[in-house]
Amino acid sequence: MFTSPFPDVEIPNLSVFDHLFGSLEVASANHIALVDGATRETTTYGELVRQIEAVAGALAARGIGVGSVVALHSPNRPAFAVAFHGILRAGATATTVNALSTAGEMATQLADSKAVAIIAADMLFAVSAEAGDLAGVAADNIISIGEVSGSTSLADLIAEAYPAPEVHFDPATHLAVLPYSSGTTGKAKGVMLTHRNLVANVAQSAPIIGVSADDRVLAVLPFFHIYGMTVLLNISLAQRSTLVTMARFDLTDFLSLIQSERITYVFIAPPIAVALAKHPLVSEFDLSSLRTVFSGAAPLDGIVGGAVAERLNCEVLQGYGMTEMSPVSHASPRGRTDIPLNSVGLTVPNVQCRIVDPLTGDDIEIPAVGVSEPGELLCRGPNIMVGYLGNDEATRATIDADGFLHTGDIATVSSEGYVTVVDRLKELIKYKGYQVAPAELESLLLGHPQIADAAVIGVIDADGEEVPKAFLRLQPEATLTGEDIMMWVADRVAPHKKVRQVEMIDFIPKSASGKILRKDLRSKGALV
Repeated sequence: MFTSPFPDVEIPNLSVFDHLFGSLEVASANHIALVDGATRETTTYGELVRQIEAVAGALAARGIGVGSVVALHSPNRPAFAVAFHGILRAGATATTVNALSTAGEMATQLADSKAVAIIAADMLFAVSAEAGDLAGVAADNIISIGEVSGSTSLADLIAEAYPAPEVHFDPATHLAVLPYSSGTTGKAKGVMLTHRNLVANVAQSAPIIGVSADDRVLAVLPFFHIYGMTVLLNISLAQRSTLVTMARFDLTDFLSLIQSERITYVFIAPPIAVALAKHPLVSEFDLSSLRTVFSGAAPLDGIVGGAVAERLNCEVLQGYGMTEMSPVSHASPRGRTDIPLNSVGLTVPNVQCRIVDPLTGDDIEIPAVGVSEPGELLCRGPNIMVGYLGNDEATRATIDADGFLHTGDIATVSSEGYVTVVDRLKELIKYKGYQVAPAELESLLLGHPQIADAAVIGVIDADGEEVPKAFLRLQPEATLTGEDIMMWVADRVAPHKKVRQVEMIDFIPKSASGKILRKDLRSKGALV
């Protein structure tokens, strides 16, 4: 077992609201908390707290509080923070919905979580209303962010000016949020995270990630995903930073906001890093205000990270986590140039880890010098979920009797404590008895100047053997053929790691948090 090199931190026995805003100083009340990247409207910390408390009061007046679940369906905008923390301040539990969900997908989440109300962005209101109808949510309990004819709006709730309710619950057991995750296997499941889970992860991660009140943070990764929820939203608000929101990623808008808003810190996923490293548009903007780029949600290749650092003259860091861990378990601290760029950094305080052989479950030895053999990463700490909602079997399959969460990710750890994620356990390609990590081949492919983006999966060839297949998006001027790529890779890897099929495609499908949607590629690959 290995632990954090940092001392344990105290986990306050507080609700999320009390931890983030309970000690709001007079000096911070007038500091800008949120900027709408589309309209440039601003919200101060004092205004934010008043709006949150008014929303909590209005929800309580409607009988929504401890024991209630409220769905939140919105892209990033300042009102998301108001609605999200208003739900939690009322004592209710928030289940955040992917902004890209269909009405059917959302209805499944509403029914599973037993949501009694929905707060939905105006542009998503029709989908939310249809989902609510399918799941039996009362039409009067579907509240719009923005004006929608015939519906109560978030502004209406605030204008009602009800005082925030007195609520009483145990932060260690009361559910704050119910995000949905596929976890290590299977369909999406409700991840039960308590107030203590979220408060713990802010306390564990904030000192390492290093966001400060002087930072202007660009919030492009979705708040409805746990990475955006904890790392962008909650940590930034806890540190009294200024958050500039983006409803969706557009490279031109992203670069323009960094330039005009003098952004100092951005949290991204690897696809954005690839764009920052390779896209010619980047050179057209003044990005000199940017000090730190932090990547998460999927492994970042060290070559790509180095290219971003050099091109933007900034620090590039990487972290790791899962929805089931609230989410951060590992991060590279600011100012640590000794940590390799392909590493997800060091274990955060209060977390214990093991790396085990996925076949035997035996612990893999951590060497006195060098790097361990790869194995499945296990984590235990105060940020680990209570379990999956209504699914004890899946919970037992993920959290063992000793309290260790089995991440399903293959990782190594160095003698210095640097953890590097190799790939998902279930994504490993089994070629003639050898294990091939798609992420390793993707990293290599992204190093080719004519390749704009890449994904690798295992497909079954004519002989019934699983082989690595690369899906590639080429640069506009590229002249590469599939044969060229296979020969180029073959010169650089062991024989069993060779790419044996190549397909050129217009884009690599990815989730809102930046993970490659390999299932979409598998269905496509099966037809080729």
